[in-house]
Amino acid sequence: MDLNTLELQPLTLDELHQLVEWAQKEGWNPGPKDAQAFWNADPDGFYGYFHKGKLIAGGAIVSYNGNFGFMGLFIVRPEYRSFGIGRKLWHQRKDLLLSRLKPGAPIGMDGVVAMQAFYEKGGFKIAFKDERYERIGTPFSIHPNVSPIQKEDLDAVLAMDKICFGFERKAFLEYWLQLPHSKTFKYIQNGELLAFAILRKVAVGYKICPLFAKSAQVAEELYKACLNACLNEPVYLDIPLPNKAAMEMVKKYKAQYVFECARMYYGTPPAVDLQQVFGITTFELG
Repeated sequence: MDLNTLELQPLTLDELHQLVEWAQKEGWNPGPKDAQAFWNADPDGFYGYFHKGKLIAGGAIVSYNGNFGFMGLFIVRPEYRSFGIGRKLWHQRKDLLLSRLKPGAPIGMDGVVAMQAFYEKGGFKIAFKDERYERIGTPFSIHPNVSPIQKEDLDAVLAMDKICFGFERKAFLEYWLQLPHSKTFKYIQNGELLAFAILRKVAVGYKICPLFAKSAQVAEELYKACLNACLNEPVYLDIPLPNKAAMEMVKKYKAQYVFECARMYYGTPPAVDLQQVFGITTFELG
């Protein structure tokens, strides 16, 4: 294939839906409303290659107010692989995202093991590794301080999210908190938000995304609340390995290892309190 015939174009919302459908076929287990949530984060943050008017590859280059970028949802249709399309698209996406960010703003991504060496050649460095764990939903008693997130909690949730994610992402999180068929939990003590979690319905089971908590004790209470909310369904949690308390928690509840990847950054890694991150939000947008 002549790579010069490919056209790089921004994706429409319908084309982003198509990219998420490809992700499901790849076994990435997205949620039914992920495309709309991703779009809300940055409608200008999705690009793809078109060949003879047909979308054949794409990915996210989301900008968080110009302060931070994230590359994810990177897919080439199977029949167009091994032509160098993915390599060319990845470099073009990185350059385009850099042009959308403020000078010196970092870019994050979650790289699978097989691609980490390629990403490192492109200037990314591994900051930490993530591991996914699966456990089947089981009945648990719920702590009285645990309850669903309400509208009046939004400011406190956004403040904790900024500490754990590193940057403000209100447009994304407002929709993420209201995903259909999903559930939210918070832990309030003496009027203070100590933890929150979102249990998102995905194609197979549920993902806890994120689980942010100020202590291991309250994180465990929300983990139990999530397991209790989807009985007999698989529940997934993606844990940054530097958070040893999170690792101990999933081992305590006999969750099973699924796979690993690595959070990588181009530029200076953002200041994030990983000891409060018991589960990241999404490999696609950070």
